Amino acid sequence: MVDRVTMDVRVAAAMAIAEVLRGRSLSALLPKYAQQVEPSDQALLKALCFGTLRWYPQIEIILQQLIDKPLKQKELPLQALIACGIYQLLYMRIAEHAVINETVAGAKKLNRQWAKGFVNAVLRKVQRQRQSLLEQHQQNPVFHQAHPQWLISALEKDWSTAVAEQIMAANNQQAPMTLRVNTLRCSREDYLQRLADLGMAASATDYSSQGLVLEKAVDVADLLGFKQGQVSVQDEAAQLAASLLELKADQRVLDACCAPGGKTCHIAELQPQLKALVAIDLEEQRLQRTRENLQRLGLSAQLLTADVGDTDQWWDGQCFDRILLDAPCSASGVIRRHPDIKLLRKGADIGKLTLIQQDLLNKVWKTLSDGGILVYATCSVFKRENDQVIAQFLAGNSDAEIMPIDQDWGYATDYGRQLLPAENGSDGFYYARLQKRG
Repeated sequence: MVDRVTMDVRVAAAMAIAEVLRGRSLSALLPKYAQQVEPSDQALLKALCFGTLRWYPQIEIILQQLIDKPLKQKELPLQALIACGIYQLLYMRIAEHAVINETVAGAKKLNRQWAKGFVNAVLRKVQRQRQSLLEQHQQNPVFHQAHPQWLISALEKDWSTAVAEQIMAANNQQAPMTLRVNTLRCSREDYLQRLADLGMAASATDYSSQGLVLEKAVDVADLLGFKQGQVSVQDEAAQLAASLLELKADQRVLDACCAPGGKTCHIAELQPQLKALVAIDLEEQRLQRTRENLQRLGLSAQLLTADVGDTDQWWDGQCFDRILLDAPCSASGVIRRHPDIKLLRKGADIGKLTLIQQDLLNKVWKTLSDGGILVYATCSVFKRENDQVIAQFLAGNSDAEIMPIDQDWGYATDYGRQLLPAENGSDGFYYARLQKRG
């Protein structure tokens, strides 16, 4: 058996961050780089990537101040390595000399021997000038909030300044580890008691009757009952979708844009006697995760790799009693879980996404039976992707009417309810519920 070639953890982080700077998603990159570092370094790799990207709008301003000449595009791994070093000096409890020494050594491992002195000089400046660097840029909202300007402006347009600041503060925190108990296997109360017996502190979620929050995150592989299908990792906001469908036995249910399958599995858990559960996603690789989750939980669904908007490709003409449309969106409500959104998303994307949302909503609507319910969901906090999409849809579809969501979570909007990301709380999510007139 050939020994695995391992990569230095800071070099691996730099390579991953550099690929994000080129436009790739961190969630798609992390598994690859995690396999290239020692198992004992995988948690550090994740912390370095998440932390550096979370604070990158701030770190970038420091880089621009301390580096006289911008680095060339081919030197993005070196830029990412320095950014990772700055993040450690500012926000991690690692000895400063170790951070500087390991980052300088990382330059050599990146085959940038020439840059060792350069990297050392930049990090020494940050070490010496930390306080003044932080203070002199506090009036810059991009630096202070660690968000790109377009995102700050968009949040302040839709929400008050105070609420926008709360959203950004939550975005800059590590998200809690929230679980959903598979009540076909055990009750939430039993699972909480078993955790307590192991000395693991956890508490029930406020709004999902299947949810709980761990006081301290653990590796999924070490999670009690995970491999046995007793529990899944899912934020409380996402857990609210299935109950809004008002599921009953013998219904036909469609989960559009289903991957990675958390909501698909929750639907099957809440109502195991459905006539049909069809789950569709555009990408086979993402749909594979849905398949794996269903298998682990002992559940079943009909999985289809297709463009859900192209109904001629996949729909057999049998209408659905319930549809969940978790539409592609800006993901502005889950930035704390995907900090690379700060770098990957642009303001111009929102208008393009609203067109996709409108198109999908109109196309799946025709597959809904008379009297059926469609739940429109996004993990966005922008009104353009939420209430405004619903308003436009209602204006063009006389057979659609709003079903009020009589709940006390989040904010009531004109057509649905909006959850905002909250420190130690749920992610940002929007729900509206539509019924087709008979």
